[in-house]
Amino acid sequence: MPAIRRQFASDNYAGICPEALDALVRANMGHAVPYGEDEYTARACDMLRAFFETDCEVFFVFNGTAANSLALASLCRSYHSVVCHHHAHIETDECGAPEFFSSGTKILLAGGDEGKLNPGEVEDVALRRADIHYPKPRVISITQATEVGTVYSPEEVRGLGACARRLGLRLHMDGARLANALATLQVRPAEITWKAGVDVLCFGGVKNGIAAGEAVVFFDKRLADEFDYRCKQAGQLSSKMRFLSAPWIGLLTADTWLRNAVHANRCALSLHDGLARIPGIRVMFPVQANAVFVEMPRHVIERLHGMGWRFYTFIGEGGVRLMCSWDTTEQDINDLVRDVASAMEG
Repeated sequence: MPAIRRQFASDNYAGICPEALDALVRANMGHAVPYGEDEYTARACDMLRAFFETDCEVFFVFNGTAANSLALASLCRSYHSVVCHHHAHIETDECGAPEFFSSGTKILLAGGDEGKLNPGEVEDVALRRADIHYPKPRVISITQATEVGTVYSPEEVRGLGACARRLGLRLHMDGARLANALATLQVRPAEITWKAGVDVLCFGGVKNGIAAGEAVVFFDKRLADEFDYRCKQAGQLSSKMRFLSAPWIGLLTADTWLRNAVHANRCALSLHDGLARIPGIRVMFPVQANAVFVEMPRHVIERLHGMGWRFYTFIGEGGVRLMCSWDTTEQDINDLVRDVASAMEG
C-alpha cells in the first residue's frame, strides 16, 4: 500500500530520516545485550552528555507521554502540584497520564501570552494558598517550543528558572520540539536547559526524524534516583533498548538534528508567507518553530478536508494548526497554499 501524501497535520506523520534509519539498521546487525546494557545505548547517552555539555543521567522511553508523565512523577508526590500553561501538552493532550503515574499530583494552570508561562502568573498560582488543604506546588513545567509554535528565549527560561528557585520548586521542560527551538534561537543546548535552571528535560526525537524513543535527561542527577524502576513498572523498559537509542546516534552525528529542524522551520516560514497573502486568512501566532496557526472560515476547512488535507483544529486557541517536518517539500507547501486559495474563492 503506498504511503499517504505528505500532510501538515503533525510532524508525527513523517517517516524516519535517512541518518536515523541507517543507525537503526546498523544496530540490527547481530546480537546485543538487552535492557539498555548495549553499546548503542551507552554511546547515545554519552553523545547526549556531550550535546548538553554536562554529566547528566539519560533514560530512553517509548514516547513523549511516558517521558513527561514519569519525569513529573519522579519530582512529585501525590499531594503535590505542577504549574503549567493552560495550553501545555501535559494538560490538554496526555489523557491524565501525569496525574495517573504520580498517583494524583494535580495540574495547576497559569497563563501568559503566546503560549508561554508568565513568571508573575506562576507566582500567583503557587502562592495562592499555603495551607494543608491545597495541593502543594512542587514543579513548574514549560513546553519548548510551545503548543502554539512560539519559543522561549534563554532570558525567559532563566526567568522561570529563577522563579522556580525562589519558590522552592523544580523546573521541568517538555522538549518535544526542542530541536526546532534551538534552530530558531541559535544557542548552545546548555544555554536554554540546565544553565537556565531546568532540572529535568524530556527531549523529543520523534518529531525530529526518528521512529520512537524520547530521552529523559536529568541534569540534577539526584532526581534520577530509582527512575529505572519507575520506567520498568510503567512498561517503558525496552528489552531491545538499542532500537530506541541507536537512532539518536544518527540524529546527533554531524548535526543531523539541526539540519532537520532548520529545514522544518524554514518550511513553516514559507508556508506562513504563502497563506498570509491570501485574503481572509489570519495568522494567529508568530512563526518561531515549525508550526503555523491560522484562522479560516469553517466552509474552507471543510473544503480542504474534502480535498484530502488533514490538520487539527483543536490545538492551541482554535483555528487551524499546520506542522512542517524534516521531509516537507516546497511542492507540498505550494499545493496546500493553492488549495487554500481555491477553497477561499469557491
